[in-house]
Amino acid sequence: MGQTRKILRTTAIGTVSAALLAGPAVGVAPAAPAAAPRTQTQSAAPDVQFVDIEGDGGTVLKANVVTPADADGTRKYPVIVLPTSWGLPQIEYLTQAKQLADSGYVVVSYNVRGFWQSGGTIEVAGPPDIADASKVIDWALAHTPADPAKVGMAGMSYGAGICLLAAGHDKRIKAVAALSGWADLVESIYSRRTQHVQATAMLAGVGYVTGRPSEEFQRITADFFSSDVSKEPGLIAWGKKRSPLTYLDRINANGAAIMLGNAWGDTIFPPNQYADFYEKLTGPKRLEFRPGDHATAEGTGLLGLPNDTWTSTRRWLDHYLKGVDNGVEREEPVRIKSRSTGAYESYPDWKSVAATERKINLDGTKKIYANIDSGANGGVIFLSSMLDQFAKLPPMASIPLLPRLFAAVWKSERYGSEQHVRGTARLHTTLTSTKESGTLVAYLYDVGPLGLGKLVSNAPYTFHGETPGKPFAVDLELFSTSYDVPAGHRLALVVDTVDPLYIEHNPTGAQLTFSSSAADPSYLSVPLRKE
Repeated sequence: MGQTRKILRTTAIGTVSAALLAGPAVGVAPAAPAAAPRTQTQSAAPDVQFVDIEGDGGTVLKANVVTPADADGTRKYPVIVLPTSWGLPQIEYLTQAKQLADSGYVVVSYNVRGFWQSGGTIEVAGPPDIADASKVIDWALAHTPADPAKVGMAGMSYGAGICLLAAGHDKRIKAVAALSGWADLVESIYSRRTQHVQATAMLAGVGYVTGRPSEEFQRITADFFSSDVSKEPGLIAWGKKRSPLTYLDRINANGAAIMLGNAWGDTIFPPNQYADFYEKLTGPKRLEFRPGDHATAEGTGLLGLPNDTWTSTRRWLDHYLKGVDNGVEREEPVRIKSRSTGAYESYPDWKSVAATERKINLDGTKKIYANIDSGANGGVIFLSSMLDQFAKLPPMASIPLLPRLFAAVWKSERYGSEQHVRGTARLHTTLTSTKESGTLVAYLYDVGPLGLGKLVSNAPYTFHGETPGKPFAVDLELFSTSYDVPAGHRLALVVDTVDPLYIEHNPTGAQLTFSSSAADPSYLSVPLRKE
């Protein structure tokens, strides 16, 4: 099996490399050992070289270096280091690297350890990966015309997480653009004690096909899918070690200017954990959210197509590495794009996104039976949020037809005017279970006149160690969003116990009862934009 994976990796990287290097979207080729002099009719192009860089512990990291066409050894340039995303080869950023070099940067992109042709094993942003980032900076300063006072990092997904972690460990990093990354790995794939099974299974599968999982990664993956609660402390400790939030004090002390970008429907790294992290940063910072799923908001930029996220990234780096007066530091730093209209809105901070709230009272007592999918669900990773991004078609459900034995449903009044949902909806209720463990999933729907519900947001919640028959409080944040509910529609909260996105922990025969009292009323708080 190991030899098969090696063949797959070698064949795939050869095919992808040939396609990208030959394709018009990139328009560059590896530099020859001795390039012929350019004539007056030839356009100057950045120099591209493929190199080996010695990472932590001597591990070889495959990399490419793009330098400005006018580099002649007489001047220094700002340098940007780009760690690759999970499972992608070192040529991932080649188009962006060329464009950055055209504008005066040295760009070093490297394949993170454990993947493709780089050495080592997959450490999942562990200490060796953080040390590798510093080793790549060392190499760039020693072998390219890089300015040691103007070092930046940028990356997508896995590369974004490594950028943030490196910013807490290497003071030389002055600016970071972390796109579709994580700040809290535990809340990303194990939110409210619930395993995000589709997302994690996809990551694990890609890791086995394109890389060499370490023994620790294999053990953690097995523990994650086992649903063995005794393994939970070890899983959480492993995740916290790999979370930039753990190193927040160091990141703030080092003072790098940090831009965070993510998608509302990111099913791998949900937006809430990024927004919470953003609020805790004390240095120069920017937060951008757009429709889509994991890395889909910035993905077209890798092909050289116009892309708002990469445009913002270049403006951020230009100001904080090159000193360009482009006004980015004077703009309101929180910029969001509506899922409904595609219009941009700007705010002075994250808490200002939701200027007010409207509560939906969850009156009465509702009992549901567990272990059965009611028909309400959060969709499928990538596919569902991409349909929402490009076709305005989020997951849907007929609210009147949801079986009330398996789904608890509450509805708001019909709204006379458009409701602009912005930020994070919060559920508070009282739950009584017939078992000590269980899982519920909350969904917020936009319901039209015919009862068809379009998913606005969702979130899972798992509990362990509760006393059967004894009520306890549940407080749950749904995933942050930006969605407009049309006039004449209403909102509906649906709660059931099964969703293909998550692993559920309901024992056979479990029943969940939701209740509300005058002393402790149950409600859903819906965040709304200031009008």
